[in-house]
Amino acid sequence: QVQLVESGGGLVQPGGSLRLSCAASGFTLNYYNIGWFRQAPGKEREGVSCISSSDGSTYYADSVKGRFTISRDNAKNTVYLQMNSLKPEDTAVYYCAADYRLLFRAMCVMFTGGYDRWGQGTQVTVSS
Repeated sequence: QVQLVESGGGLVQPGGSLRLSCAASGFTLNYYNIGWFRQAPGKEREGVSCISSSDGSTYYADSVKGRFTISRDNAKNTVYLQMNSLKPEDTAVYYCAADYRLLFRAMCVMFTGGYDRWGQGTQVTVSS
């Protein structure tokens, strides 16, 4: 079965770092565009970052540029989100998603409709 599993979330102090992992099962992850999204209580799910399967190009929301880095490890069939200089407003459930339909070939997208396979989410809480 096609499955994505996020891990690495937890409680961290402001200014701290966390690395989230998105491990794929049942498919080869590097063939697909992968996005990281987050959703805080009462807010819309928003795009955080994505990585394109075609050339590895990466994109970031303005709110996380310079602080977050998305990367792939093809040998481990895993995508990572390195989060540095974390702020309380980064608190949310973080999801990874794959464009399993291959709707977007040239570049990844940062809206939820571009993805059809989702992980269960991992909680990130930034607090003193």
